[in-house]
Amino acid sequence: MGVKVVPARKSRPRTSAPGAHFSLAVSGLQSNWGAMWSGANRAAEEFYAGLLQEFDENKKGIRKDPFIYEADIQVQLISKGQPNPLKNILHENETIFIVEKVPLEKEEPSPIEELQSEDTAISDLSTGENVGLLALPIGRARQLIGFYTMAHNPNMTHLKINRPVTALPPLWVRCDGSDPEGISWLGAELISTSSNITGIVLYMVTCKGESSLLFCGVDKNFSVNLEDLKKSHKKRHHLSTLTASGFARYELFKSTALDDTVAASQTTITLDISWSPVDEILQTPPLSSTATLNIKVESGEPRGPLSQLHRELKFLLVLADGLRTGVTEWPEPLEAKSAVELVQEFLNELSKLNEFGDSTKKDTEIVKHDAAAVDGSIECLLTVRGDLDFAEQLWCKMSSSVISYQDLVKCFSLVIQSLQRGAIQPWLHSGSNSLLSKLIHQSYYGTMDTVSLSGTVPVQMLLEIGLDKLKKDYICFFIGQELASLNHLEYFISPSVDTQEQVHRVQKLHHILEIVVSCMLFIKPQHELLFSLTQSCIKYYEQNPLDEQHIFQLPVRPTAVKDLYQNEKPQKWRVEINSGQKKVKTVWQLSDSPPIDHLNFHRPDFSELTLSGSLEERISFTNMVTCSQVHFK
Repeated sequence: MGVKVVPARKSRPRTSAPGAHFSLAVSGLQSNWGAMWSGANRAAEEFYAGLLQEFDENKKGIRKDPFIYEADIQVQLISKGQPNPLKNILHENETIFIVEKVPLEKEEPSPIEELQSEDTAISDLSTGENVGLLALPIGRARQLIGFYTMAHNPNMTHLKINRPVTALPPLWVRCDGSDPEGISWLGAELISTSSNITGIVLYMVTCKGESSLLFCGVDKNFSVNLEDLKKSHKKRHHLSTLTASGFARYELFKSTALDDTVAASQTTITLDISWSPVDEILQTPPLSSTATLNIKVESGEPRGPLSQLHRELKFLLVLADGLRTGVTEWPEPLEAKSAVELVQEFLNELSKLNEFGDSTKKDTEIVKHDAAAVDGSIECLLTVRGDLDFAEQLWCKMSSSVISYQDLVKCFSLVIQSLQRGAIQPWLHSGSNSLLSKLIHQSYYGTMDTVSLSGTVPVQMLLEIGLDKLKKDYICFFIGQELASLNHLEYFISPSVDTQEQVHRVQKLHHILEIVVSCMLFIKPQHELLFSLTQSCIKYYEQNPLDEQHIFQLPVRPTAVKDLYQNEKPQKWRVEINSGQKKVKTVWQLSDSPPIDHLNFHRPDFSELTLSGSLEERISFTNMVTCSQVHFK
């Protein structure tokens, strides 16, 4: 990894008071205090130069690696949309600098040490010990914030920095929490006009974990109260008026692991609610609030009602990948019998029905039986299709049993031979352009094209009938539930694009189905909400590639979802106090998971927890964000 190293100076005098550089930066005093301040000036110049180079090169797309400052510090520019360690604190998505220790390089372990470390690796990650090593002592953190402040102070004209100074993104430094206040982050953000830097906002973040007594889901023993927070904010910023805005997040659904061998899916459904004013700490959001559903669904939940349909989709993807790469990785079969046996039995039964001249009626009855077998797991949500045609039934049998290319060839050979002999006269849905459909239509008139079952032809034939079957499944659901029309679905079911693109679009349509069905199961919304969600997903996927990590957001009326949150404990509850200036704020937040990833918190054993009626003791985490606004004079 190529990184730029800003070399360490041979000697760097340090001040006895960590906050001395703040005083220097704010007052704009000239640097005539001897060698101590000369060293500080050089440090500010070097630090600013490194930040500026990182910022410029990032804008040009030249580099993305952190740069190293004085051997022990690394600085990384986090752009919008990138994973941000401050996401649970800032609640904003902006470009920032993250400053932390350079990670220690581990020595190569011996084979014995490597075996011994396997059991502890997961534990280290889960407790955040590795990340904790990146945090800096508070004195060092204040010093770096001081350098950033000095460099941007227009009064520090003696610094060897090109003027006008380029305003850099906010700077945030990880702190180890070892000071009495338990500071976990220090931050600095510039105040600027269109042409000048006029001041700076200095942030301080503290966090602690503590046991909290819950009564009917509402915390009762936090010492902080809203009036104290307001008084503190007024005193700090010398303001007379202020507003308090609230935010609460409720976890409506989160998938859990089946067992130790099967990881949980990433499916989550949360409800975000915002309101103002706030009346008290941990206030239940009023019905006049603004609410948004956040929905992230990973397809293929093993216990879900769409597991069978998802398996068919995965088999379709196997075939498509085989056509594209020339290598097909066949999945394990679901059937005890071989594919050839199943297809032969299917053809024999159809042949018997054909002899009695009642193939249409009997064929439909077989279809209903097979449809119930295939879609039984989703009968509560999807209308069980009783109209599977011959090709769709063939797909159901082959997709659950084919394990080799030879199986494909033998199965399609049996089908073609039966058609040529006139032993079967299967019916088909109209509109299919598959090769098998063409052969079946030709068989009605006693003449069929010769098809060579070699190369990619058998794979292409099965892929085509699978596409037709899945498209009709999705159409039946969305139209049957009155969530979309054929016009809405045209992009996803159109045969006018190549086969690979058709598969990709069907995959996106399946993800939409998973999202809608998850909401139907776990939050049981009104039809109007489901329709809006479906249309939102359709619009997104008409313009974007498949992304199962995407969070779909849907505005909702609190009155429509009040039963889902009013008697529940929020996953996160926050109050933000400000006075009309976005950057000048005090934030208090309670959450059920640590908002800081680099500090370790005491977690009580389950044996320490007590449960008595509606009283429960559990661990919670509070964090506080305060700031000071300084103007350059």
